[in-house]
Amino acid sequence: MSMLNVRYLIVDVFTDVPFHGNQLGVFTDARALTDEQMLMLTRELGFSECTFVLPPEQGGHARIRIFTPGRELPFAGHPVLGTAFALGAPLQAIELRLETGIGVVSVRLEREGAKIIFGRMDQPLPTVAPFDREAELLVALGVERSELPVEVYDNGMLHVYVCLDSTEAVAALRPDMAALEGLGDLGVNCFAGSGKSWKTRCFVPGLGVGEDAATGSAAGAAGRMPCLRSSFVTTSVGCAPCPIQY
Repeated sequence: MSMLNVRYLIVDVFTDVPFHGNQLGVFTDARALTDEQMLMLTRELGFSECTFVLPPEQGGHARIRIFTPGRELPFAGHPVLGTAFALGAPLQAIELRLETGIGVVSVRLEREGAKIIFGRMDQPLPTVAPFDREAELLVALGVERSELPVEVYDNGMLHVYVCLDSTEAVAALRPDMAALEGLGDLGVNCFAGSGKSWKTRCFVPGLGVGEDAATGSAAGAAGRMPCLRSSFVTTSVGCAPCPIQY
C-alpha cells in the first residue's frame, strides 16, 4: 500500500465505557482509498468491521462502505450506529441518513447537552427461510438440536439462529470454527432465555470474525422472531449500556 495520511476514529459501540462494547474503525474521509486499501486497513485494525465514509449519492448525509476482514458487506448494524455517532457531532444533526449497500438507513440521535448518548436505527426488514444445512451446523456447534426451527434471516447480512435450552448452554459453547467457516459468509447466532432476559452469541468465521462481541444486524433480524417479538416493546436497536430493544 502506498503511503497515505488517512484519519480514523475508534468507536466503542453498545456501551458508554471506554474499551468495552464492540469496536469499530471509522475512516472519516475515504475518497482517496481503493477497495483493496479499505480491505487491508480493516485487516490491519483487526476489528470485526470498519466503515469508510464517502460523499453522498442518494440524498443522505454520507455514503458508507462496510468491510469485515473477509470482504465488504452491504449492511451491518453496529457499523451504522457507530458511524452515526462519529459523524453526528460535527454535522450537528438530530437524524442522520447514511447510504449503505442496501439503501439509506436513518439513525436518530439523542443528546444530553452537546453529548450524543443514544441512537435508534431503522433496519431493513429481513427475509426468512429454512436453513438447509442444519445437520452440519449443529455438529459444528457441538449441540444435539435446536429448540426452534433453524432459519436464516437476510437483512443485508445473513444470520442463522439456533435456540438452545438454557443460557448456560449458550455460555458453554465451544464451536468448531473451521466447520462453521465452511458453511459460508453468515453469522451463526445461538440464543436462549425468556421474557426480557436473553443471552446470545454470534460466530462469523466465514467473514474473518471468530466471535462478534455484539451484532446489531443480528439483533435487528432477531426482533422479527415470534419468540422475541412479544418480549420487547419497540423495533429499535439501542447503542447504550441497557438491554437491546426490538
